[in-house]
Amino acid sequence: MKAYLVLENGKVFEGEYFGARGEVTGEIVFTTGMTGYIETLTDPSYYGQIVLQTFPLIGNYGIISEDFENVNVGVKAYIAKYPCKTPSNFRCEDNIETFLKERGVIGLRGIDTRALTKIIRENGVMNGKIKAEPPVDSDYEEIAKYSVKNPIAAVSAAAAVSLSTVDKSKSDISPAVRRIALMDFGAKQGITNAFLDRNCKVWAFPYNVSAEEIMKIKPHGIMLSNGPGDPADSGNKVIIETLRTLMRTDVPIFGICMGHQLLAIAHGYETRKLKFGHRGANQPVKDTKTGKVYITSQNHGYEVIADSTQIKQFTETGFCSFINVNDGSCEGMDYGNSFSVQFHPEACGGPLDTSFLFDKFLERINVYAERRH
Repeated sequence: MKAYLVLENGKVFEGEYFGARGEVTGEIVFTTGMTGYIETLTDPSYYGQIVLQTFPLIGNYGIISEDFENVNVGVKAYIAKYPCKTPSNFRCEDNIETFLKERGVIGLRGIDTRALTKIIRENGVMNGKIKAEPPVDSDYEEIAKYSVKNPIAAVSAAAAVSLSTVDKSKSDISPAVRRIALMDFGAKQGITNAFLDRNCKVWAFPYNVSAEEIMKIKPHGIMLSNGPGDPADSGNKVIIETLRTLMRTDVPIFGICMGHQLLAIAHGYETRKLKFGHRGANQPVKDTKTGKVYITSQNHGYEVIADSTQIKQFTETGFCSFINVNDGSCEGMDYGNSFSVQFHPEACGGPLDTSFLFDKFLERINVYAERRH
């Protein structure tokens, strides 16, 4: 069935539906991953966005529920040049078209994805609409007005929940069970798994939890998850104030992606929107202390302005710990007992070059725990 992609700048692409049929409007972003499409589809950080895969062949190994980052589909719609109808993999449970159709997610195939990517690279991310008929004037009005509303609230956990029971067989990994409070801004399952693999006990809290509720479990560490939207959005003010209260407790904090950005704002730094963001599994970052370069998985449209001087009196000054090799943007901050990174060290679709950061966090937790006693 024929389908059209209408861009905010007036450009129209003609392709075909796959997955669900209908109309959908969203912000169009591209990701460069050749694999990891399952993790992309189920990543809550893509809430409100139409995701374009730059690699043309998508779906070759099918759909594998064990690899989901969330039980829900994160993307608002999905664009791929050649989605695979007959995947082949011993773990495969279904094909990508059936997966999208069953979940009511619209897919678009057969358009010139290379041309669309170039438009976004040259002009920046923009809104667009997928529909069955050629565009009319009202479509452009709708596209221009579109914005993502309260995305973190839409994807966060509804209530606090314990996600783990301690596995005594893994006691050799960590000599003491550490309690991790996970603030869920749209958390990926990979973050929880990274702590469970290290014999930690994890409690997930909704985005609007109070600092007092978190401290009731006497956490050894606080994890700030990934999530969608603009970190400086007015709807995040309560989160930022909660983080400032938690910072005063001296409990080590580790932030990833949105968590990195919100923690930076709580420390007095500012953020700004990137032209087309960093999305994919081939993003190089450099450790500013050692000069070592790591290949990372990323999914974000905003950056922390690391040279900001607006440090509030109740914070300690941090420093930029990682930079993006391609554009020099900030990819990590270190505040002493707490730190954060813009990329994803838990990336289940790979690469896993920076998974050691979870061990680094536990080392800081151990120092904190020893200091308390």
